[in-house]
Amino acid sequence: MAVSRSAHQQEEPARPEPQSGARAGVRAGRPRLLVFSRIFPNTVQPTFGVFVRERMFRVGQQLPVVVVSPVAWFPGEGLIRRFIRPDYRPPVPYHEVQEGVDVYHPKFLCIPGVMKWTDGLFLALSTLPLMRRLQREPGFDIIDTHFVYPDGVAVWLLSKWLRRPYTITLRGTIDRISRTRLSRWLSARAMRAARRVFSVSDSLRQVAIGMGQSPEHVRVIPNGINLDYFGPEDQAACRRQLGLPEGARVMITVGTLNERKGFHRVIEQLPALLEAFPDLHYLCVGGGSPDGNDLERLQQQAQSLGVAAHVHFTGAVPPERLRYYYSAADLFVLATRFEGWANVFLEAGACGLPTVTTRVGGNAEVVNSDAVGRVVAFGDGDALRRAIAEALTVSWDRQAILEHARAQSWEERIPILLDEFTAIHKAH
Repeated sequence: MAVSRSAHQQEEPARPEPQSGARAGVRAGRPRLLVFSRIFPNTVQPTFGVFVRERMFRVGQQLPVVVVSPVAWFPGEGLIRRFIRPDYRPPVPYHEVQEGVDVYHPKFLCIPGVMKWTDGLFLALSTLPLMRRLQREPGFDIIDTHFVYPDGVAVWLLSKWLRRPYTITLRGTIDRISRTRLSRWLSARAMRAARRVFSVSDSLRQVAIGMGQSPEHVRVIPNGINLDYFGPEDQAACRRQLGLPEGARVMITVGTLNERKGFHRVIEQLPALLEAFPDLHYLCVGGGSPDGNDLERLQQQAQSLGVAAHVHFTGAVPPERLRYYYSAADLFVLATRFEGWANVFLEAGACGLPTVTTRVGGNAEVVNSDAVGRVVAFGDGDALRRAIAEALTVSWDRQAILEHARAQSWEERIPILLDEFTAIHKAH
């Protein structure tokens, strides 16, 4: 415990005055929420966990919200940045105000690669002083956490110490965690003690039920889409802006450049695809993340396969600019290893793109008919290549794709969450 207090004291400055902004005008008697998630955008990583912010800042338009987004830390990480990986765990400011909402980034002790069973405990201990202070002012009634491990486990402990109810939203990592005995046990206990467990897909809900959760305890509330950001633009104009041939066939993947997202699985199919479609180009949109940055490896792969002239790495793109990249393409491809509920399918669909993806997690729940895309077995490169080739020749009903995406806006999701939080507050 002494180590955790020391880590926190090194980070925490005097507390800024709470901001009003999105909290102004909230009706009296409604619960105040504290959102707890390690995965959340910050000034250094502006696209990191945008899906959490999109969901909870919309809730924050109706209820008071404050965010605690801890960042991993251990002694000596600065040496790694200096001599090995300059982008490793970049320093994040302790406090930010985003859209009028206070967002705190306290450090927590996290030893890379070892003793991962301690992450939940250290996360709870390192954030406890800040949580107690926020409990006093501005105050909160419910802790809403995202990802069951280690975040959910940490909030399970914090809830005991602070005597506040909490909810957990299940996202893409639970399947991997459920195969580790101790993490599985801790995650199951955290879910069982939560007032409500939300899941972004039914596939994740079934994993939770398989871990012993009551079916009535876990409710599916998928992510939605921000229709202010995503819609079709003129394809020719977008291609000119991005330097792509106007008459080419273009496919796109949007995501962080790590192994899980599967950029390399698409690139390895390009030599065969280019034989059938010599004008094919592949847009790789995204940057590194705490999970890693495979840019150099992907560039080398494209070079070694002789397809580098057809692969375009754009770097990370702000959400409000992504529509121009989607609109420049003919097809969205995501050969991912696992997902909970991938919003990129809806983003692409809202710009008129069909999708080819892998049958993992909740992918088939989003790409749920042949009218909007194709879903293939993960790891079957031949099936992936055939599906891409087919999708590039099919005459798609773009209007049907647009309507499928638009029917899943945030406006359909947020009232359900508001009702759930209000019910928990009244019961508590």
